[in-house]
Amino acid sequence: MKLPNKRTIHRNLAYFYVGLIISFAFSGILNNHRNTWDLPTNYTYETKEFKIPVPVDKSQFKTKKQIAVFAKKHYNKAKYLGNRIRGNKLRMFYKDNTIVDLDLFMGLGEIEYRRKTPIIGHTKFLHKFTNDFWVLYSDIFAVSLILIAITGMFMPAGKNSFKKTGWKIALLGLLVPIIVLILFG
Repeated sequence: MKLPNKRTIHRNLAYFYVGLIISFAFSGILNNHRNTWDLPTNYTYETKEFKIPVPVDKSQFKTKKQIAVFAKKHYNKAKYLGNRIRGNKLRMFYKDNTIVDLDLFMGLGEIEYRRKTPIIGHTKFLHKFTNDFWVLYSDIFAVSLILIAITGMFMPAGKNSFKKTGWKIALLGLLVPIIVLILFG
């Protein structure tokens, strides 16, 4: 069986991964500028206030299991994921992207219903997602990017070949991350 040539490998990998390349590049730019641009991954589309009887017995919030039982009682629409407590403030997180905040001292709460921000939220999700399948797929994608880069270097022939001028440009491109590592790493 004849193996495909470098042009075929380069072209087919680029065609197959064009969507993911653009998505990862776009979300990478968003992540690079997350401290200067206010581009939220999610947005709130509805909030509802609620009240529970006070005083709230704080002893019912000592273990994760106790909080999970409380969470299910007060918001039973989605799978409970976890919580955090800061002072008298309890925040509970649910799988349907809902957040429930409760002031344990006052008994006042708010349910915040959220959705992913179109395009921005979805590409950021892909960039940070870490289940086993996606990690494997992303690793294969990374290896494919290496192959795209290597096959792309050796495609031009003649005066623009890697042997003649390409290696100089590649060396310049390699120096940039090395300099950044030396200066800031």
